[in-house]
Order: sequence, then structure tokens, then C-alpha cells
Amino acid sequence: MSTPAHAALLDAVRRHAQAHADTDGIARTPIPGLTTVRATAPSDLVYAISRPLACLVLQGGKQVTMGARSFAFAAGDSLLITADVPTVSQITRASLAAPYLSLVLELDAAVIADLAAEMKTVLVTDSAPVRVDQTEAEVADAALRLMRLLDRPASVPVLQAQLVREMHYWLLAGRHGTAIRRLGWPNGHVQRVARAVALLRAEFARPLPVDRLAAAAGMSPSAFHQHFRAATSLSPLQFQKQLRLIEAKRLMLSEGASASSAAFAVGFASVSQFTRDYGRLFGLPPVRDTAAARNQPKRPTGSSAERRSRLTPA
Repeated sequence: MSTPAHAALLDAVRRHAQAHADTDGIARTPIPGLTTVRATAPSDLVYAISRPLACLVLQGGKQVTMGARSFAFAAGDSLLITADVPTVSQITRASLAAPYLSLVLELDAAVIADLAAEMKTVLVTDSAPVRVDQTEAEVADAALRLMRLLDRPASVPVLQAQLVREMHYWLLAGRHGTAIRRLGWPNGHVQRVARAVALLRAEFARPLPVDRLAAAAGMSPSAFHQHFRAATSLSPLQFQKQLRLIEAKRLMLSEGASASSAAFAVGFASVSQFTRDYGRLFGLPPVRDTAAARNQPKRPTGSSAERRSRLTPA
């Protein structure tokens, strides 16, 4: 996508990211759910349980893997994630001269439900939770107008809601529509599983009996297991374990926690079990991972930020 609108959106995202990005390249905006991302070097692999989002890539390139499927995308492409699914991502093309730049919008299930009802759309149940396609002109145009609000702060509280709604509308009306509709289906399996996912994210360090999670979803334990795995590709126990391991890695690499203190902080009762599970997920035992991090200079802005804060609302 090389059009005047794309160039204008790229410039708006670049300016905001340069002015506001943190050390990970994440620059939140005053518009809830809208974030810009900047990276000046290729990143390491980033493990996350991603939240539903749309990511418009404006410069550079990235790869995301879910299960056995990998998706490579670059400027002019959009990544869509429509469920809380485990992903491994890596920024593959970025430099000081041409940073990786993207705009991320969290998908709002309430907005989707309202729009889907007005549009009288039909539910499709077999859509893949991760998709990549070209960014449609209407989506990019709505995104540009959202970014332009930031230059006029007084306009943000007045106009942000209708422009966020419009961007959701064009996503629903476009190529990604069938996948997005599942998020807003009233009391559908995806929304019911999402209630259990919210509980897991909030209390991942505590023991969470399946009966309690199933009750949160309004399902029997057997139906809950089936629909949870269908929505997330993981069992509830595997989901909680990945949340714990991802947070433990953050504690060790970002806050200097020891492997044992990180293990206990995220809810592991055994350091040896933590070490085994950590190695299976990340490919290195925690001690080697922290040692490697200490011996290498921190990348300026290399982290993937489509994950936002991994354990808080994205």
C-alpha cells in the first residue's frame, strides 16, 4: 500500500512514536485501545498470549507464529487476532533509518456486537483466530483520522468514540469481517470463554479450579474444556501455565528477579517444575536466559508491542 493516505498515516504514527515511545517502543495514545509501535532493530522472539486486536503495519516487517502456522507481514498489511491465543512473534525488518512502525487497535467486543446487530450479519464459527491480509483503504482512512485527533487534544473526548466505532465497522465490512463477528456474538462461546480468560489473567498466580472457571463461563466443566481449547488452542491449565511463565520471564529480564523468586511470585510451588516448564516453552533454562540477558546490551526498541502488557488489558 503506497498511497498518499498511507504516507500520511505513516507520518502520523512515526511522529507519535518518536515523541512518546517507551524503551520497548510502545507509545500509548490518549484514545483507549490505540497504540503505536516503533522498533529500530529486529527483535528477539516474543512469547505472549495475545488479546484480540488489529495491527496495521506501516513500515518494516514482522512474523507471528500460532501453533504450526506462521504469518509474515509487512507495510500495507494488517494482522488480525480474534481470540486470546498463544503467539510467538518477531520483528524481522527494522533499522534506525527505517524503523518498524505499526498502529494497534484493541478490538472491542461490545462495539462489534452492536455493529453486527445493526449490519444484520450472520455468525461464522470456523474462522481462524489469526489472519493477515492487505489493509483496506477505508480502515487506513479511519485510522488516519483517529491519529489526527491527537494533534487537537480537545477533539479527542468528543470524537474518539465515533471514529473507533467507524474503524470497527470497516473491519467488520471488509475481508476480516467473518472472523471478527465471533467476538461480538451475544452470549456466544467466544464471549463466554472470554469471561474465564479474564479471570485467568487477573488471578493467574493463584490456584483456579476448573469448576470455578466453567462457572464464570456459564458452562459445564466438560463443555467448558471443549470450547476453551477451541477458542484458545490450549487447555485452561496450559493457558494459566503460559501466563505464569511469560510473567516470570518479564520479572527476571526486566526487574532482575532470581529464577526461584520469579517462580514463586507467579504461583509455581516447585522451582524444579518451573525450570522444566520454562525450558520447554522458551528453549533455555531460566538461569541461562537471565545470564544471556545480563551479558548482552539491551536493544533500543526491539520488543513486539502488539502484546501490550501481557497480563493486563491490551
